[in-house]
Amino acid sequence: MADFNKWMIDPNDAVMLLIDPQSGLLQLVRDMEQPELRARVGALAKAAHLAKIPTFSTASVPDGPNGPLIPEVHEYNPDTIYIPRTGQINAWDNPKWVEAIEKTKRKTLIIAGTLTSVCMAFPALSAVASGYKVFCVIDASGNWSKMATDITIARIVQAGAMPTDTFAVLGELMSTWNRPDAMEFAQVMVDIIPPFKALMESYAKAQSVQKDGRETKLDLAVAHR
Repeated sequence: MADFNKWMIDPNDAVMLLIDPQSGLLQLVRDMEQPELRARVGALAKAAHLAKIPTFSTASVPDGPNGPLIPEVHEYNPDTIYIPRTGQINAWDNPKWVEAIEKTKRKTLIIAGTLTSVCMAFPALSAVASGYKVFCVIDASGNWSKMATDITIARIVQAGAMPTDTFAVLGELMSTWNRPDAMEFAQVMVDIIPPFKALMESYAKAQSVQKDGRETKLDLAVAHR
């Protein structure tokens, strides 16, 4: 029987890597709308915080034209650890970055990086070569053209990394609706897919109707005693 778990994210073995979502680099993104990209990066930060997943961020020359990290990363996940680089384009070339990941003793990496074909792809390829299971969050990365993104997806898949999207990552980290913070996860989903709110509203209404029905039956039972 096939081991399908090897294709899934295990929250207990995962590390979230948010690489170079910088205000300057975001200006180059052309394969998605910038507000949507920012919302998805923020959603990953929030989800990692809820799921208590070790999270690391880094920036490429933040004092230069690439600009600082967008504030959402550390605002939404105050436990995120920022690891500075000393000029390396590939974050994996920074020994402190690799050391921090190794210290977690976890072997599943969730990577989002702007730009997709460099900041996401290079560390993903290096991580796969180092024996990690790698999930690349394409819609939370952002690239300078759709063609560049398509080529990059083909490249990382050929190497053994798995492309995914933000909503799928949220579902895998959440794992079950039977958890006390389920509605917090649901709110993160609403943040990136506003129509999901309609689903939540219909659920809330159904629960309300069911509750009102139970109370009405109880009132009638009491009245006939």
